[in-house]
Amino acid sequence: MNRAIFLSIMIWFGAPIPGPAQGKDLDGLIRALQAKYNKISTLSADFTQIHLGRTGKSRRESGRLLLKKPGKMRWDYSSPQRKLFISDGKWIHEYVPSDGYATRTRVREADDLRAPFMFLLGRGNFRRDFRVIEFSAESPVRAGNRVIRLVPKKARDFRELHIEVEPASLQLARLSFVDDDGSRSDFIFANVRENAPAAGAQFIFQPPAGIEIRSNTN
Repeated sequence: MNRAIFLSIMIWFGAPIPGPAQGKDLDGLIRALQAKYNKISTLSADFTQIHLGRTGKSRRESGRLLLKKPGKMRWDYSSPQRKLFISDGKWIHEYVPSDGYATRTRVREADDLRAPFMFLLGRGNFRRDFRVIEFSAESPVRAGNRVIRLVPKKARDFRELHIEVEPASLQLARLSFVDDDGSRSDFIFANVRENAPAAGAQFIFQPPAGIEIRSNTN
């Protein structure tokens, strides 16, 4: 499955370790974020997805995202081409109409940068899953937002995760992943809605007539 999925902003790594005042502020923000996303049942947003490869080549895509607990995701891409990435919590289907076929992969076998979004679906814990949690030195996409840098305890498909939130509402503005090869993938969100109704049928892939489904499962 294609892992080259997203963003454009070069960042400065090596953010300083928070001092006592920063640490207290950070702990409060982390606790509030964890509590908020534990309570959210659905999240929808317009997204811009930009991938910056280690060679400096970038690619930008955009569309609409819908998440639902437990473990359901739907990414409807509209630009630069139509495609669909959808998960019912057990299977992931990816369909690009111009390909003429769809692929199917088990969630636990997925090698895709969209997979970490499961963290927003109640499957993650900041303190348990990350060994470094600190304020990032990089600038936010939107002025006034806070950016948190996280480094996972265990090997994952990404080396670092950056989360940008609006501090008063804790609304998600951006998620950014730095891969092991140094490439960078950012997801920038707008028109975010939380806990809006979302039918389960929206997360079930219904292939168009005549479309072959190819399995990526071992």
